[in-house]
Amino acid sequence: MASVFSIHTSTFLSPLKTTKFRPNFQSLHTSQKPFLINSLEFKQLDPKIPQQVQTFWNWLCDEGVVSAKTPVKPGIVAEGLGLVAKRDIAKGETVLEVPRRFWINPDAVAESDIGNVCSGLKPWISVALFLLRERWRDDSKWKYYMDVLPESTDSTIYWSEEELYEIQGTQLLSTTMGVKDYVQNEFQKVQEEVILCNKQLFPFPITLDDFFWAFGMLRSRAFSRLRNQNLILVPFADLTNHSARVTTEDHAHEVRGPAGLFSWDLLFSLRSPLKLKAGDQFFIQYDLNKSNADMALDYGFIEPSSGRDAFTLTLEISESDDFYGDKLDIAESNGLGETAYFDIKLGQSLPPALIPYLRLVALGGTDAFLLESIFRNSVWGHLELPVSRENEELICKVVRDACKSALSGYHTTIEEDEKLLSEGNLSSRLQIAVGIRAGEKKVLQQIDDIFRERELELDELEYYQERRLKDLGLVGDQGDIIFWEPK
Repeated sequence: MASVFSIHTSTFLSPLKTTKFRPNFQSLHTSQKPFLINSLEFKQLDPKIPQQVQTFWNWLCDEGVVSAKTPVKPGIVAEGLGLVAKRDIAKGETVLEVPRRFWINPDAVAESDIGNVCSGLKPWISVALFLLRERWRDDSKWKYYMDVLPESTDSTIYWSEEELYEIQGTQLLSTTMGVKDYVQNEFQKVQEEVILCNKQLFPFPITLDDFFWAFGMLRSRAFSRLRNQNLILVPFADLTNHSARVTTEDHAHEVRGPAGLFSWDLLFSLRSPLKLKAGDQFFIQYDLNKSNADMALDYGFIEPSSGRDAFTLTLEISESDDFYGDKLDIAESNGLGETAYFDIKLGQSLPPALIPYLRLVALGGTDAFLLESIFRNSVWGHLELPVSRENEELICKVVRDACKSALSGYHTTIEEDEKLLSEGNLSSRLQIAVGIRAGEKKVLQQIDDIFRERELELDELEYYQERRLKDLGLVGDQGDIIFWEPK
């Protein structure tokens, strides 16, 4: 499911009418008994489906969330559990609609018994506490939904120390540890400030593991991009799996429609992004912009294609730099800051602002005149081109040294990883680990290759002083400097 938030920030969607099949009633028996049997047939799922999923499906049927006209149902698929087409489904056709009263979001928390004590909390923390409370309650409205939620996923937040060793040296490991520290700190705060102070509302033990469970459910199952909704769990809809075949994200919508026998309400609506045949699995796209490391952290899987392999270069203007203030001002004037993060993807060109920012950070010596206020409005344009040989040589050295240092932190080579992947028979978590570390190393090698080639071109590049002399007409056709002698 689509992710709701990252460590630092929170990042979240009128349907086409479903084609209605109209049976020829003249061909049906006129007694009520066959009609009643037919009306119950849609409740029956594959016998291999776990009983709690069958019970959940029956609940959805009884609540009117699904009916005989619903074109998908839960089924056993390669991913484990998913939604399977009961009939042919057209591209763009509405597949399911879930009324607002079944959504789990900050509004549901606010209307619950714990709404007052959760009012000042981060939205995800309030929903996490709500999930844990509803999971504990035998009379919960969402009891049957809670029963089908997994105990964990293959997200790296659930990995053992031995499993985490397999991603040693990767950025995913440092991100995972950062997330775990963040969640632990938030748990300690909410335990002291809310849980222990309100035993009447939380009359059951809540452990750090419980809190991680709720965090993982939100991270992996919450939808985004809904109007006015930044954090929403939608029972039934969150059984939908991800597929790289889906290349758009405009499948989820908030619409108004019938939500009961005599009522209308907001509905969470999912449309099919693909044309499906009966028996095909219904897929959506979780997030086009996430890297494989993001996918591993949020959902517990990665895509085998290299298009999501990425590495983030973090650059910084040092406070000890003699020109710190001027450089920071220039960076901020161009949408950057003291620290800048550049996501580099395998097989793609460098982000446009990366090299200008590198040149800015490395600027000094005889090139520092470009930091003077007279150049402030034009300096970024100058930084988009080579400034001097010294400056260009320095950025190549710094980046290549960083790549070599990062590559030395992995305990396997690209070749060893590729051999493991080709041999197969890896556990799901080991496959993620090998895929992540191989992908990161390939991107680092790509970055190193780019700057190695740039080093070989240093003598052929045109630098600021040469460009300036040309602009003044002081350089001849052969690149020689023209000296003017007084008459």
